[in-house]
Amino acid sequence: MLVHSVLVSVTLFLWAATGVNGYSVTTKNAEVQVRENEGTDLTCTYSADFGSEARVEWKFKNLAGSQTYVVFNGQPTQTYSNRVTIYGSNIRFSKMTPKDTGVYDCEVSGNGQFGETRVKVTVLVPPSMPVCRVPPTVTTGKTARLSCHDNIGSPPPNYRWYKDGTLLPPDPSKISGFKNATYHLNTENGNLEFPRVTKMDSGQYYCEAYNDAGPPQRSKEAKMQVRDVNTGGIVAGVIVALLLLALLGFGLWYAHKKGYLPINQNRTWSTSLHHCMAVKMMMENLNRSHHLWCSLQEEVNTGEHLGF
Repeated sequence: MLVHSVLVSVTLFLWAATGVNGYSVTTKNAEVQVRENEGTDLTCTYSADFGSEARVEWKFKNLAGSQTYVVFNGQPTQTYSNRVTIYGSNIRFSKMTPKDTGVYDCEVSGNGQFGETRVKVTVLVPPSMPVCRVPPTVTTGKTARLSCHDNIGSPPPNYRWYKDGTLLPPDPSKISGFKNATYHLNTENGNLEFPRVTKMDSGQYYCEAYNDAGPPQRSKEAKMQVRDVNTGGIVAGVIVALLLLALLGFGLWYAHKKGYLPINQNRTWSTSLHHCMAVKMMMENLNRSHHLWCSLQEEVNTGEHLGF
């Protein structure tokens, strides 16, 4: 009698530990991949313990998290009625589109019990020609971002970049020929970033989008030119501004000396004050221009010292 009780206890323990019970819901294929506009079956099998009147429903949740019924009350819902048929507890799609990518839950209820199983569906769509954005000119030492994107491919494609026809490795530090490269390449979102560009980064760039649905697609080539700061032009502009301010000041002084400016005897003090303010503003502008020229000269000297 004691032996029998021990055997029963062990059996119940193993039954509970392994999760084997009378109420189970399973699927033959939990991950389904199907090409765009092709059909597929989503299977759902449940144990007899749910009873002959078991209720079976199918729900769909897309990649954005929105959920809807595919099968409700034993019938396909209106959205799916023209391309979904039911056989047993399974459903068959006559064709699928990229919008059908997501998860499908088969829910079974009966005899006061509930169970479910999930099928993940990926509708395969090759990428299209990605949109590639490359800045045409960048100043030496500045940050540059190149972007590559395709919104057609499913699953979402990954990306790779080429410069002058040479594939750029995702991690340049691991490749001997690219150890001096400073770019950051994100293969998932397609961004190629240069924290501090140099003239060596000038060249022709293009990207590729690829996934498991078809051949990779290449963008158009675009040129990025890295240029030094045009210090000569800036300094020339500052000099011209200084000359213009000097000429303006001289003109005001000369007009005032010759009496060309109207003078109101009742507002002599006000006019003198205005003249003083004008001269003060002119001097302040000259001073700011001088500081700007000195700062630019210092930047040029620093750049030459660093080898830019």
